[in-house]
Amino acid sequence: QVQVAESGGGLVQPGGSLRLSCATSGIILKLNVMGWYRQAPGKERELVATISRGGTTHYADAVQGRFAISRDADQNSVFLHLQMNGLKSEDTAAYYCNAARTLFDTEGLWPWGQGTQVTVSS
Repeated sequence: QVQVAESGGGLVQPGGSLRLSCATSGIILKLNVMGWYRQAPGKERELVATISRGGTTHYADAVQGRFAISRDADQNSVFLHLQMNGLKSEDTAAYYCNAARTLFDTEGLWPWGQGTQVTVSS
């Protein structure tokens, strides 16, 4: 059974930074693509960034140049991170990590976890 735990969200002022992390377990460690997604109130969930096992990345236009996705793994888990700099009010959303079929997958592979809330406000 796949288990996903996102963390690192919080309240930050515009222009600030946050680092999100996601720990996964119960999966095949050869999983290729993983990604971060977000959902703002009243909006559909959207892809933020994805990364392949080889390190190839893809970013949504809205976060290109401000966010950086990375991943690492140990014997039992895969860890996904999202460094967010230059945060804007429009980045306010619940952020989720998930496996993805491709770098451009907008739907994710697994059932969604609890997510972590990011609020950008002065």
